[in-house]
Amino acid sequence: MDHVPSAAEMLSWIETVVSRGIRRPGYPADVWTEGWLADRLAGFGLDVALEPVEVTRWQPGTGVLRLEDGTELPGLPLPFTAPTGGLRARVAPLADARPGDIAVDELAFAEVPQSFVRALATSAYDPEGVFDTLVQTIPFGPRMMQVVEPALDASAAGFVGALTGVPWETRDYYVPYDAVERPIPGLWLSGGDARRLLARLPCEGELVAESVRDTVTTHNVVATLPGASPHWVIVASHHDGPWASAVEDASGIALVLAVARHWARVPPAERPHNLMFLFTSGHMAHAAGTRAFIERHRSLLADVVLQVHLEHAALRCESVDGRLRPTSDPEVRWWFTTQAPRLESLVATTLEAERLRRSFVLPPDVFSPMPPTDGAFFHPEGVPLVHFLSAPMYLFDSADTLDKVDVEGLEPLARAAVRIVAGTAGWTPDTLRQEDEAGGGRRTATV
Repeated sequence: MDHVPSAAEMLSWIETVVSRGIRRPGYPADVWTEGWLADRLAGFGLDVALEPVEVTRWQPGTGVLRLEDGTELPGLPLPFTAPTGGLRARVAPLADARPGDIAVDELAFAEVPQSFVRALATSAYDPEGVFDTLVQTIPFGPRMMQVVEPALDASAAGFVGALTGVPWETRDYYVPYDAVERPIPGLWLSGGDARRLLARLPCEGELVAESVRDTVTTHNVVATLPGASPHWVIVASHHDGPWASAVEDASGIALVLAVARHWARVPPAERPHNLMFLFTSGHMAHAAGTRAFIERHRSLLADVVLQVHLEHAALRCESVDGRLRPTSDPEVRWWFTTQAPRLESLVATTLEAERLRRSFVLPPDVFSPMPPTDGAFFHPEGVPLVHFLSAPMYLFDSADTLDKVDVEGLEPLARAAVRIVAGTAGWTPDTLRQEDEAGGGRRTATV
């Protein structure tokens, strides 16, 4: 493991990416990151290609709700909703909304007891024993990305999302990010402003939610190293994010770069397989880059022994006086792993060897038909996978800043990925597929 970069070097990469600004798909900072990644990988000695990906670029403008008494409440236009320079209508709670109203709906993030998740896991590494009592706040409400749909069902003309159940004061909630065009305008209001609004309802108001959508060409960054077998292991993350976003996913960028540099310094004969390092575009547009990669390289998938995704080296935060304060603990770590015994065993022993506490090994489809990762679309293709992900409550917010990165976890996370890749030596593409099929009986649950 001598070739794994230090945490300080990985953090410097994260700082470099974050310093460019908001990294949404097609934004200048994301375009810059594509080139920077290509240069880094070429400098490590990998063969590098940029593959085009068309994405929907969404750029917000003014967002404000003006009430009849002159009160102005600033907000963030909801991503991918219809723009408006001024919608005048009755403003009412969703439960009382009439057709044509601006419907106001409160959002509260879901809280998940980890004792519940443990019951669904294949295994857990929890040397502190915190999963008995720990409750995780995840960055979604119960409807996940379907936040506007109840207002649509009520024939509302506009939507206001009241972030009253978010543990800190913010209006910068970048959800939904599925690139689905909702036909009415929407606005997120901070908890404090939303409570001011709720006290006045129903009332007359004007919703301004300006935005521009267009289609632009971005790029997946694909880099390869030859190895000791004709088969492939793919290690990946995404390079875009909702804001300048240190955890989502500059931290994943740094982890994949670290693994790439390690293997670049290992002789080809000692690499277990051909290795591909993939940085996808358009995660914040319904994983457009992953879907494009699969379509472009579908003939390669049968030769893939394992696909590894690395996302979100995150610190757990607490809310103190309406602000987020990082703790010294990592956010709960999810390792979505194909249900093949030898792979599950490899991941479990790796987590213990690297002391990656607060980790669950989970079936890929434990929460939904696909894992909640940028690499989700590999799962229905039958590609064996190990996807690392954490889901801190600030993941889609501008509060995702450098102080939230789990710096202490960077090196062991990178070493874990290296161990897992090395552990596939001698495996063929059929090794895990046959074990997964023999295992049968997947467990599923809804969080």
